[in-house]
Amino acid sequence: MAEEKSISMNQQIIISADSHVMEPPDLWVTRVPPPLRDSAPSFPPHKVGEGFQAHPGGHDPHERIKEMEVDGLSAEVLYPTLGLDLFGLDDAALQEACFRAYNDWLIEYCQVAPKRLLGIPSISVYNIDHAVKELERCTKAGLKGAVIWQVPHAELPFYSEHYNRFWAAAEDLDAPVSLHILTGHGYNKNKEKRQGVEHYRGSVNLKLLDIANALFELMFYGVFDRYPGLKIVTVENEVGWMPFMFQQWNYYYRRFRGVNPPPMKRDPGEYLQRQIYAAFFNDAVGGHNLQWWSGVDNCMWSNDFPHPNSTWPNSRKVIERDLGHLAEEKRNKVLYANVARLYNMEVPV
Repeated sequence: MAEEKSISMNQQIIISADSHVMEPPDLWVTRVPPPLRDSAPSFPPHKVGEGFQAHPGGHDPHERIKEMEVDGLSAEVLYPTLGLDLFGLDDAALQEACFRAYNDWLIEYCQVAPKRLLGIPSISVYNIDHAVKELERCTKAGLKGAVIWQVPHAELPFYSEHYNRFWAAAEDLDAPVSLHILTGHGYNKNKEKRQGVEHYRGSVNLKLLDIANALFELMFYGVFDRYPGLKIVTVENEVGWMPFMFQQWNYYYRRFRGVNPPPMKRDPGEYLQRQIYAAFFNDAVGGHNLQWWSGVDNCMWSNDFPHPNSTWPNSRKVIERDLGHLAEEKRNKVLYANVARLYNMEVPV
């Protein structure tokens, strides 16, 4: 029986719902319009094998395909690396220019294998008219959905009317909107101030607070009700915490809605089933919760390649450890079917 299970796992189709590219360090200096180049962000040269540039596939899509074969992946959904910090820029014009330059580069990167490399464009949402145009442009170019800041600027909370046209456009285009860890005006923006023990507070406590607040605003302020076709993806925030948090949200909503009714029509758990997806990696607690939790229809495994904490090249071993207990139908959902459904993608073998 053990041998049969091993063979089955080796043949398992897997798609990473959260992997990363490694942008050229001079991308923004060379590609943003000349008037903005003096203020464009620049980064030190990459050295393969160090830091986030652990593998050449981060910047070279041809090498990436080879590395995917080593890990047994059919496809990957791609997010930025250096560009995550740029969601915290206060200069709206510079942020827009940086993201457009990145999106152009990402389009080129994914064209090497468009059925296996699904790029998520970065969208600046300071100016919503511009955000909608960039979303439309990137969708036409073959990119999928959008990643926006997970922690909005203090003057632009998610529950404000500021985002209405963007939510509507994402709904119309069937473009899932991703909220990725370390984006926007949260704890990561001033990471240099977090020294010593405070790094741990950011990696666990503040990380959870950021995504919990974002989902809370989208649910309890009625955004999901106004845009029932809007899909939100939480990325790299893990999923082990979600059953407890949604249980608590459900409990207090039902307890107090009669005397303090929020502008929402459903239990929070219903929005999870209908409009929220969650990518995770290396989350043993989340994996075991999926044996009984209904989130199995919305959770998606990932390997976080090429970052140094990635499960590459041992993803199948980690999957066996964290998800091997799941029935085949549930395991298939988490490892490829949910992400394929979310992005309307053909499942490559």
